[in-house]
Amino acid sequence: MAHQASKTATLSVDGTTIELPVYTPTEGQDVIDIGALTSKGYFTYDPGFVSTASCDSNITYIDGDQGILLHRGYPIDQLAEHSDHLEVCYLLLNGELPNAAQKADFERTIKGHMSIDDDTARLFNGFGRDAHPMAKICSAVGALAGVYHAGLRHPHRRPCGLRLLRRKHRRANDRGGGSALHSRQGRGDV
Repeated sequence: MAHQASKTATLSVDGTTIELPVYTPTEGQDVIDIGALTSKGYFTYDPGFVSTASCDSNITYIDGDQGILLHRGYPIDQLAEHSDHLEVCYLLLNGELPNAAQKADFERTIKGHMSIDDDTARLFNGFGRDAHPMAKICSAVGALAGVYHAGLRHPHRRPCGLRLLRRKHRRANDRGGGSALHSRQGRGDV
C-alpha cells in the first residue's frame, strides 16, 4: 500500500469535521485510515469485521468473497501447483521466486540445520496417535519461538526466522521431520 495518502475523506459529526487519509493499495479497494478518530473522541463499529483491514501487508492479499489469496502477487493455486515449499518460503522472505542458483543456495542454508532436538521430539510424543498434524506443527512452531525468542528482536529477525524455517521445513519434510514423526507415532512406532 502507498505510504502517502493519495486523497482524503471528510467525516462530519455534530459540526466537527475530521480529515482522514485515503490510501490506494497494490490490490483491492482504496482504504480510509480511521486512526485519527479516537483522538477526536470517536470509535468505529464494524459488525463482523467485514469492512476493516486489520493490517498493511506487502506479502499477502486476501479477498475471501472473490476467492482470492495472493502471496507477493502470485495466486496461491499457482504456487501450490508449480512451486515447492522452500520456493514459497523464499518468495515470502525475498519478494520474488528464486532462480536456480538462488534456490540451490537457499536450500543449502535451510537443509544444513534441520536436526530436531530431543526436547522438540518429546513435544510430539505429548500428542495422541490420532492428533491432527496441523495441531502438532502449530505447537512445535510455538515451542521453537520460545527457544529462539531472543533472536526475534530487530537486527536478528532474519537469521532467527531462517533457523525457525529450517526446523519447520524439517517437520514438513517426509525424510525424518515432523510429518515422518507423526506417521511413525500413528503406527505406534514411537
